[in-house]
Formats: sequence, C-alpha cells, structure tokens
Amino acid sequence: MSPCFGPIIGKDSTTFQLWAPFHDRIGLKLDNRHLYDMRRADDGWFTAVVEGAGPGTLYQFILPDGIAVPDPASRHQPNDVHGPSEVVDLSAYAWKPQKWTGRRWEEMVLYELHVGTYTKEGTFNGVIERLDHLKHIGVTALQIMPIADFPGGYNWGYDGVLPYAPDSSYGRPQDLMALVDAAHERGICVFLDVVYNHFGSDGNYIPLYAPLFSQRHKTTWGNGLNYDGADSGMVRKFIVENALYWIREYNVDGLRLDAVHAIIDDSQEHLLVEIARRVREAVTDRHVHLIVENENNDSALLERDHDGHVLHYTAQWNDDLHHVLHVAATHETFGYYGDYPAGQNGLGRALAEGFVFQGEIMPYRGEARGKPTADLPPSAFVSFIQNHDQIGNRAFGDRMITYTDPQALKAITAIYLLLPQIPMLFMGEEWGASTPFPFFCDLDEDLNDIVREGRRKELSPLPGFEGEDIPDPTALSTFLSGKLDWAALRGDPAVQWLAFYQSLLMTRRQWIVPLLDQGIEGVGTTHQEGTTVVVEWKLAREAKLRLMANLSPAPGAFVPRSDKAETIFSLGGVANEKLPPWGILWRIEHP
Repeated sequence: MSPCFGPIIGKDSTTFQLWAPFHDRIGLKLDNRHLYDMRRADDGWFTAVVEGAGPGTLYQFILPDGIAVPDPASRHQPNDVHGPSEVVDLSAYAWKPQKWTGRRWEEMVLYELHVGTYTKEGTFNGVIERLDHLKHIGVTALQIMPIADFPGGYNWGYDGVLPYAPDSSYGRPQDLMALVDAAHERGICVFLDVVYNHFGSDGNYIPLYAPLFSQRHKTTWGNGLNYDGADSGMVRKFIVENALYWIREYNVDGLRLDAVHAIIDDSQEHLLVEIARRVREAVTDRHVHLIVENENNDSALLERDHDGHVLHYTAQWNDDLHHVLHVAATHETFGYYGDYPAGQNGLGRALAEGFVFQGEIMPYRGEARGKPTADLPPSAFVSFIQNHDQIGNRAFGDRMITYTDPQALKAITAIYLLLPQIPMLFMGEEWGASTPFPFFCDLDEDLNDIVREGRRKELSPLPGFEGEDIPDPTALSTFLSGKLDWAALRGDPAVQWLAFYQSLLMTRRQWIVPLLDQGIEGVGTTHQEGTTVVVEWKLAREAKLRLMANLSPAPGAFVPRSDKAETIFSLGGVANEKLPPWGILWRIEHP
C-alpha cells in the first residue's frame, strides 16, 4: 500500500509529495543540487515524479521565500530535523520468518524505557543487547518513550516535530525494525509512546505551509492542533495515518498516546475515537493494544461491550494508584500528593476500583475529576510506582530507592506487581538502580532559556526547585547522568532486588494471569482494619482474591487462618498472627 504521506518509491522513480495549501509554488531540491518545480493540485497537494531517484536520495522542499524544509512525513533525518530528508524503502527490510500474533493484554508486564539512556550506546541496537535480561525477569512488553525525530542530540522525546521518522541519534529505521524483530523472537511486545497533543517548536516547519494549529483551542504548549477547523481533514489524516504507520510498517504491538486530555476536538467523531476505530479496523490478524495517558480520568475511553471486548482503548496509565502508593511509602504530601493522604480510603479505592477520583472535587485542581469505573475490569488500568514523569519531575530526578525505606518500597512493589491491574516497571527499577532520570532536552539557545525558566516556574510548588543547584535540563551532563549503570547489576543489593522482582513476576505469571484470563467479576471491594487495607475481588465459582496490606511501621491486622485459602505471596504475613510493619499477604480464598 502506498503511503498517503511521504515519498512513494517506484521501480525506476520516486514520487515526492507535500501538502502545502498556503502556497502556489513549491520547489524540490535533491542531493543538495538538483532543483525541480512541483506540480500543484487544487487541494493543495504538490507532487514531482523524479526518474532515477531512489533509496538514499536526500531531498528538501523549497518554499517561495527560499526556506528549505524537510518532509513532514520523512522516514529518516540523517542530519537532524533542520537537514534534508532521506528516501528510505521500509519494505526492503527482511523480517525474520515467525508467526507473531502478539500477546493477550492479560499477559502484559510493561517496561518503560528511554532509548538514549537505557544503555551506554543509547541506540536501538543497544536495547537489543538487553532483551535477554528483560525476558529473564518476566517482562513481556517494552514501552518505549517517544522516538519521533526531535531537535538536538538528546531529548525525552516529547518535543518531536517529524512524527514518521525515528530519531537518527538512536539509529536508522532498519535498526528499529531489528529491535522489534528481536523482541518478538523472545516473546516480547513493543509499544511506542506517540504525541498527538502538540508538536515541538524547534524544527517544526509545518505552520509555514499548512494549517497545523487551531486558533480556537489552547493547550499547555500553546495553540492546539487543528483537528476540527478549516482544512482540518488533512491534519487529522496525517495523525491517523501516523498511528497506522507504526503498527503496519514497524509491526509494533500498540501505542501509548501521551496526554490525551490535551487533544481538543469538537468534531462529531473525536480524533481519539477515530484513531482507535481505524487501528482496530486495519489490524485483525494479531493483538494490538492502545493505551492512553489521561489526566481527566475519562473512563468512557476505556469502555467495553457486553462481551467484555475493548471498544476504543485497552487501558490507561493509573496515576491515582501511583500517588496513593507513593504517599503511603514516603509520606510526601507536597503538590498533588496532598490529595492522596495515607490512612484514608483513597488507597483502598485505587486498588479496588482504579481511580480515586471518579467525579469528586480534587482540591489540587480545584474542580471535579474523573468518571466512574464500576463497569471496567481491573486490566483497564496500568499500575506503576515509578515512570518517567514521576521521577523526572522531581528537582534532581531521584528514584524512590534513594529516599524510601527499603521495606516500604518492597511492600508497594509486592502490591502493584500482583495487582489485577497491568503492571509497568521503569527501566532499572528491577535492580534498584540509583542513577537519576532528570528532565533533559537539547533545543536552540533561545528555547533552552525558556525551558530553564519555565520548568523552574511550572514546578515551583514542588520541593527542590527553589535552589540554584538543580541540574540544567539543557546541559549534556544532565542527559549523561541519566544513563543506566549496568555495572551496578553485578553486586549487592542489586542482585537481591532483581531476585525479588523476578519472584514476584513469576508469581504473577503463575497465579494472577490465569485469574485475569478467567475473568474477575467487576471492581473489588475494600475496607480498613486498623492500619491494614483489605481488598477483595470476586472470582469464578464464588472464590475471592484477597489482599491484606499493612503500609505502616506499626503492626497490622490479624491474619485469620483458613483451610480453604491458598497463599500466593507473603511479605511477613502469617496466619493466626498480626501483619508485621509493611507486611503484605496475597491469597485466594475458596468457598
């Protein structure tokens, strides 16, 4: 199938195309010397068929004022976002012969990583070298932070401006394909984080020739994208085709859509619904899963039909669960953590129902947040105790291992990895890595100044940002400080942490995944017994999955003996005794 955006490679020629409705003429420069006039159609599309131009050809579009711009659907930018695009024949990649149909969502153990800091090399090939490690501990899916081409040599990825091109600092497109291939060989899925709520500023040339932005909608990053205004049809198509592109061309197993609450669209069919519909229509021969990050806790996006089949999105990152576990383990109550106090029913509700806020007023936001979750299965939520935001938005990018009591950290780990929700680890967490993960980016100097001051102002309510010694987010040294130190994995206590995670994920595979396969009947129920939170989920044949969690330095509730209970994991929990401080007990109780 020929792409709707980007060059179309023929047998002896290549068709170059650009949608530029703002202009009457556009030029095409090849290999920095040959200039061609492009032909304009009434709908604003410019095309040029060039004989002899094939893979490896470098090209730029020339606007009437002489500005040379890359292809917005470029497949590769060998010299970064301001340089020429390269013609790449993705169909030439020789995929390894394997009958890969993906994995069921219930089997997922996600692992979020940043390609540039996951290994010393900071490349797709570097990630391949660590896949056996991930398979060994029980990870079944990579969750890769955004790779769409961004300006400069390092970036979290959320400043991308060329959404069809994997960033060249990570390797060539074929290297990403090789990573997907290698992951699938090991039974590991690959998910990409994609950003459809905004474009970065540095290197974003599209507004010079097409109506990318809306004048009616505002977001945190400025004007919203034009998903519902004049000429929005082609903008929508550019984004929808991008979602399909990663799944079709790179064989990825799903997408995580960043901050969908900031995608503003008044169309009859919201862009999010269109993306989900088109993906599910296009891919029917393998499992494909769609995840959202949604600050509004809009459970409607996660709706299932009467048979339990996903209608739109498979799951949402569950920040509420992170917050209640974080507060319980650290007692930090600054910023939004103040709305998740330990000892109140928020912990039990997040464990049992997913969201803490399901329409109630959230004081930190000063408005109602969320919708009810009663009709959703636990697997509609992705649980975690660390991710790129929750670490990187601390002043020094410090991980929980550096400021949390080890027993408390073990307790919340034993909760989230065995919860019927879908767990997600953050890179290095499994061995207690202490290397920070600070925010970093490499933009032009004017934007670097804005980032430095804007970040300090935006996060000023959080501790540490008032000091003068916080890392400069634009400095190379800040980026390098975030690279994982794999040498630390060879010694204690890293080996002990790794064994702990591996044993929990083995328990999950043995006990929790079969329960999810059989179906857990609705949300759980919860109550408090002193310092102990008790949560129960109904299973088939009147059985129950029961969690007793004492997230406290004081003794917890009494653990009743039962001849009909199977203990599947215990962190200090013994029948006929009180749960010790930070004690956790998971068991299945039969009628």
